[in-house]
Amino acid sequence: EVQLVESGGGLVQPGGSLRLSCAASGFTFGTVDMTWVRQAPGKDLEWVSLLTTSSTGSTRYTNSVKGRFTISRDNNKNTLYLQLDNTKTEDTAMYYCFQGQNRGQGTQVTVSS
Repeated sequence: EVQLVESGGGLVQPGGSLRLSCAASGFTFGTVDMTWVRQAPGKDLEWVSLLTTSSTGSTRYTNSVKGRFTISRDNNKNTLYLQLDNTKTEDTAMYYCFQGQNRGQGTQVTVSS
């Protein structure tokens, strides 16, 4: 059974940083692409970032987070990360990690002064 557990969210001031984690189990973590998706209050899911499998390791970001967010993975720990730097109020959302159609329960990020 695929399990994804996100953590690391919280309240941060604009311009601040957070690191989100997604602990994965139930599949061979290092062989699949992983993504981060977010959902702001009252809005649809928004794709944020993709990290391809270890053999290629390429990354992609939605334009609004390029240069501010960094996706990475630790295959020894079966964990996906999303580093949020220079945060903005519009980054406020529930953040989910996805493996295919599977997702976790999410972690809330609130950017506010």
